[in-house]
Amino acid sequence: MFNSIIAMTPPPGGQGGGEIYSTLIMFALIIGIFYLMIIRPQQKRAKEREALLGQIKKGDKIITAGGIHGEIVGVDEKTLLIEIADKVKVKIERNSISVVNKQGEVESLAK
Repeated sequence: MFNSIIAMTPPPGGQGGGEIYSTLIMFALIIGIFYLMIIRPQQKRAKEREALLGQIKKGDKIITAGGIHGEIVGVDEKTLLIEIADKVKVKIERNSISVVNKQGEVESLAK
């Protein structure tokens, strides 16, 4: 067994150093592709969502993540007051909004 372990070691004189560089290059390429394909688009969608949630105002019609349809009647920093029926108002978190309908145009936040 000891002989087989010795046989697996690279020969002296630095002959096996090129394999380390190729391995490091492959890891760097994998990390770069992972960033470009997954992390960057996710960050872009998060910025778009924050911008859209920041533009919400009174009178906008919304659909929450739970499927409740309503119209915004009050805006706070982190919460919204929506009217879901005549004289029925509910306070919700801004983050629970999935669709915003601004005067005829529909903007979906769930991508």
